[in-house]
Amino acid sequence: MTDQTRPLRVAIVGAGPAGIYAADALMKSDTDVSIDLFERMPAPFGLIRYGVAPDHPRIKGIITALHKVLDKPQVRLLGNIDYGTDITLDDLRRFYDAVIFSTGANADRALNIPGIDLDGSYGAADFVSWYDGHPDVPRTWPLEAEKVAVLGVGNVALDVARVLAKTGDELLPTEIPANVYEGLKANKALEVHVFGRRGPAQAKFTPLELRELDHSPNIEVIVAPEDIDYDEGSEAARRGSKQVDMVANTLQDWAIRDVGNRPHKLFLHFFESPTEILGENGKVVGLRTERTELDGTGNVRGTGTYNDWDVQAVYRAVGYLSQNIAQLPFDDQAGTIPNEAGRVLASPGHSADSTPGQSPSSTTPVPATYVTGWIKRGPVGLIGHTKGDANETVANLLEDAPGFTGATDPELDAVTTFLEDKKVPFTTWDGWYRLDAHERSLGEPEGRERVKVVEREEMVAASKE
Repeated sequence: MTDQTRPLRVAIVGAGPAGIYAADALMKSDTDVSIDLFERMPAPFGLIRYGVAPDHPRIKGIITALHKVLDKPQVRLLGNIDYGTDITLDDLRRFYDAVIFSTGANADRALNIPGIDLDGSYGAADFVSWYDGHPDVPRTWPLEAEKVAVLGVGNVALDVARVLAKTGDELLPTEIPANVYEGLKANKALEVHVFGRRGPAQAKFTPLELRELDHSPNIEVIVAPEDIDYDEGSEAARRGSKQVDMVANTLQDWAIRDVGNRPHKLFLHFFESPTEILGENGKVVGLRTERTELDGTGNVRGTGTYNDWDVQAVYRAVGYLSQNIAQLPFDDQAGTIPNEAGRVLASPGHSADSTPGQSPSSTTPVPATYVTGWIKRGPVGLIGHTKGDANETVANLLEDAPGFTGATDPELDAVTTFLEDKKVPFTTWDGWYRLDAHERSLGEPEGRERVKVVEREEMVAASKE
């Protein structure tokens, strides 16, 4: 039983939107809580900082709402801490009554077609990390290809295609660091081809993101008239969703207009299923797709007709993937921690020290251990969907709280003393304010809102000043 005379101590691993929404839900309950958010990066906000394209300030505006949560006295941020190395689940159980994992998904889902490992074949998540100034990826990116393919028809595919098609100078007013600007300025891409296996009504773009493609003075967006096709299932999807209908209407409008003369061409192809990345001497020289057709239900079947596309680089944007978390069960197929409404479920024979990677077939909850966000339900949906996730998980945590064994060392300074003794150079919420001011000061001479700091050591140093 936890001590009812003190606040309920909760650790949240991952300080992106999912983790911060969970903290917010805990504070909005009637329970007296004390929350520590652990973050692997020296700065908070997760994919808002490292997964959203720099020319999307509207989405980055969500940070304002997240800021208000982290400003609350019941929450502490402990950044630059690598779970599994700097602190383990056993350590967290010592200091906290319950643990919520909100570690998200930041790797690329595999695409098993021949040629996927050729030089010039890339995962979209790696490219996004580069242009978003992630400290743990290389500082340069090969942008030699004049013709590029992007596989996938979601918003990440649009981000990747748009960044590849824009000029470096177009993106300079954003927060991109100097190394990214220099890389994009030297980018040789003149044609970007985006490929979708199904039709316009099955695309996963949001209408606003799609329309933004056409706003650049340098990008000519081109859709082939023969790619505009709908079956009964597609028409039903349009009737059932205003967003689907808006996307379809935008694509139709682009398909019937005259092609203009903007210097960079961005083609949106539908009914083309990638079957092979073509290579010579270990390098990408093309992409082979099979033409598909609608089957009446909104799904497609192959036609047996193949097209070869002249491209020198291929980016796969076919979804994100979560990664194993030490000391917890993991469902490799789903890319999630097995759970029931946020309660982590033990895999057969699982203990806190067992190896992850087993598929779930158990309904036994791991005590006082929870998940929220993409690690809970998979990398689908928009940022706002994680609020509902957090509310469900937190409701179950609070329902279980009377039965928690309770932390053996719940004092606020116990965990910080532990980290200091291990010489972990952790950052704090006050440190974020210092880093934020530092980045803004870097942007000021150029009339930019901020310039993002890339190097981890520099981020930590700025946080400590």
